[in-house]
Amino acid sequence: MIIAVDFDGTIVEHRYPDIGKEIPFAFQTLKQLNDDGHSLILWTYRSGKELEEAVKFCERKGLQFYAVNKNYPEEVFDSSISRKINADIYIDDRNYGGLPDWGEIYQTISGAPLSQLPKKKSLWRRLFCR
Repeated sequence: MIIAVDFDGTIVEHRYPDIGKEIPFAFQTLKQLNDDGHSLILWTYRSGKELEEAVKFCERKGLQFYAVNKNYPEEVFDSSISRKINADIYIDDRNYGGLPDWGEIYQTISGAPLSQLPKKKSLWRRLFCR
């Protein structure tokens, strides 16, 4: 699937234009979704310097996105066209009802019980399987 993920309030706490503290388990979950074969798009209000800082922050945490604020890496931004990202799922703290726990997000997307996560991700499993 293609999964569009917001940054502020979703991956990190709201501190725009600064970068807030990591939301617990956001990076572990997103890296696992990447490993599961999903394409992740960073979908954020940020632009310019603030966007570059967010992307570099994620890269330092080991998270690479398929695209950033566009549908595919080669897309050229055109202000005359809507910036709506085409995705199967949108993960955003502004969802109706708020942002679910990242463990719940993974379980919903993968359809797998958390207790059946791959054993090679033992740290991840320890964090989510209580």
